[in-house]
Amino acid sequence: MPRPWTIPLSITLIVSLAGCAAPGEGTADAIGAMNAESMLGHITRLSSDGFEGRGPGTAGEDSTVAYLIEQFTRLGLEPGNPEGGFEQGVDMIGLTPVATASFRVNGSPFEMRWPDDYVATTLRQVPSVEVTNSDIVFVGYGVVAPEYQWDDYKDVDVRGKTIVMLVNDPQVVDPADSTQLDQSVFNGRAMTYYGRWTYKFEIAAEKGAAAAMIVHETGPAGYPYAVVLAGWGRESIDVVAEDGNAGRAAVEGWITLDKARQLFQASGLDFDALKVSAQSRDFRPVALNGTASIQVQNTLRSMRSRNVIAKLEGSDPELRNEYLIYTAHWDHLGRDTTRGGDQIFNGALDNASGTAALLELAKAFKALPTPPKRSILFLAVTAEEQGLLGAKYYAANPLYPLDRTVANINMDGINQWGRTRDVVVVGFGNSTLDDVLAEAAAEQGRVLAPDPEPEKGFFYRSDHFEFAKKGVPALYTDSGTDFLDKPAGYGQTKREEYTANDYHKPSDEIKPDWDLSGAVEDLALMFNVGYRVAQGSTWPEWKPGTEFKPVRDAMLRR
Repeated sequence: MPRPWTIPLSITLIVSLAGCAAPGEGTADAIGAMNAESMLGHITRLSSDGFEGRGPGTAGEDSTVAYLIEQFTRLGLEPGNPEGGFEQGVDMIGLTPVATASFRVNGSPFEMRWPDDYVATTLRQVPSVEVTNSDIVFVGYGVVAPEYQWDDYKDVDVRGKTIVMLVNDPQVVDPADSTQLDQSVFNGRAMTYYGRWTYKFEIAAEKGAAAAMIVHETGPAGYPYAVVLAGWGRESIDVVAEDGNAGRAAVEGWITLDKARQLFQASGLDFDALKVSAQSRDFRPVALNGTASIQVQNTLRSMRSRNVIAKLEGSDPELRNEYLIYTAHWDHLGRDTTRGGDQIFNGALDNASGTAALLELAKAFKALPTPPKRSILFLAVTAEEQGLLGAKYYAANPLYPLDRTVANINMDGINQWGRTRDVVVVGFGNSTLDDVLAEAAAEQGRVLAPDPEPEKGFFYRSDHFEFAKKGVPALYTDSGTDFLDKPAGYGQTKREEYTANDYHKPSDEIKPDWDLSGAVEDLALMFNVGYRVAQGSTWPEWKPGTEFKPVRDAMLRR
């Protein structure tokens, strides 16, 4: 029996597929060129200790970039940079913070221990920042969303203040059913961009806050506090900014849930009650009767990282100047020499596996007797783990015009647990790429399913999002959850195990129970979608009501 949230193909195929080409001559053989053994070989190499966790700006980057160029060259693909070579340089800066904080609440000292109670950093590209005796204000979820008539700042001036806010979107209860969230406000259970920590720091800077601290909760965040520590407790990386990021809040960070409760209690306030009040449009910011002084000392390191890009020239003299782009991020979290025991974040699933999938797809397209009409780009981007930086840089400095880029297909993690009846689409229903995927899935006897964990905001957490923000229709799939020959609930259990035990930890390594047969099937779908788009007479489109459609429409009108 399909899961209750599985979407029948009869519903998904609501858009005409007349403009999408069917599989052509040689596609079966091309798909057959991809196999589990080859994919596992790439993953094994990329996630080996010798690659030191593939940290940008390290020897691990050098090894990774060299390996990718070697593989693209062996396949006979063209260098993807029009100026020559397979690399796109990305000037970055590393910032290693040492933070100290002292809080006073109701006139008394309030202890804050780094990193057990909080983490703090600055993305201002300067040696140090300091926030002194800054009033602390709770701003609910820190959201300003006019389309929902929502403003958590309610005319309160937070310039120079330290704001504390909740993670994820406001959890607005459905007035007709108290057990459900209101689908008409922030998409109900599904996270919107307002729920992402990146947005919260952006709006904090816009409002002039001196420091912005998010209260971490494992469920709403989608990962445990250990993941925050892995990314925020050591060097962070950013693209070099002309203004040195002077417009950002001086301090950005996280507070643990337990410490936040204690902070509110010391202020004479009830955290849980205020959290409930923040789920209403009537919420107004609340002073926490205290001040914060936070200093961050930065060790700065300049680096030039690299996106790696290869090209398969299209076969049609006119359409070859239109582009389909496959992406995967090659980076992970590198090596943490301050740790005891295993110091290397190998990132086997995240994202040696997606990078291996990119290489397998390149092999398949190169195996075609005739290339597709449109050109295919294979882009392995840097610094995804630092905030989608490589993709963000490419989208801002495209090597090929975005108004000639017909679609992006992104791979961030593959299915390592066997074959599934379903294919999960993150951001299901956003574009007509879903309809092309549905047709290809039906040929495998499979169905599409929406993200089973929409509250975790996965659509905003991988590289396709940077292309989507620029208007390029993007497809991002995830492993199915309805596994063949496995008990009900197996897929969700494995997802939860990975998040709890391996996500952004040194233990993200190849496991004895990996079965890449499902990954191979999924790659066949990714190939078929790309091939049909590259051959088709029409371009994919964002569907009406999607926030990216006006951006694309404006781009194509120019």
